[in-house]
Amino acid sequence: MQVILVQDVDHLGQSSELVNVKNGYARNYLIPRKLAVEASSSNIKQMEEKLKVKAKKEAAMLAEINKVIEVLKASPIRIGAKTGTSNKIFGSVTSLQISRGIRDQKGYEIDRKRITIADEVKETGTYKATIDFGNGKTCDLEFEVVAE
Repeated sequence: MQVILVQDVDHLGQSSELVNVKNGYARNYLIPRKLAVEASSSNIKQMEEKLKVKAKKEAAMLAEINKVIEVLKASPIRIGAKTGTSNKIFGSVTSLQISRGIRDQKGYEIDRKRITIADEVKETGTYKATIDFGNGKTCDLEFEVVAE
């Protein structure tokens, strides 16, 4: 029997996938628990339409991510930090400070958990961080630490 999965099912398939299963498994387990629906022609058409809408949303999201990446690569972010006499920072620069700098200077809200700093930032100077947008999209961001 062919069914369309409504949710991800372990060892069977992902959501919106057409799979072949035994009749009893479909009728007694998948369909009553709303994990799948029968693969009728109308349900298949609905699934195809949902996949088209999902593809359009993903394309729009990718375009937005590419736009954000271009803006972030245009110029480095400046982050102020309290320093001593030898340009050493009291503490270190964190991903939270970088996130706030992006929000204040570029106008984009990026979650601090998506930002990874390559080196430990203990002095003033220019450093690099990586932002992971998901879907395999990453961006190398340059930021400059200056004395306040």
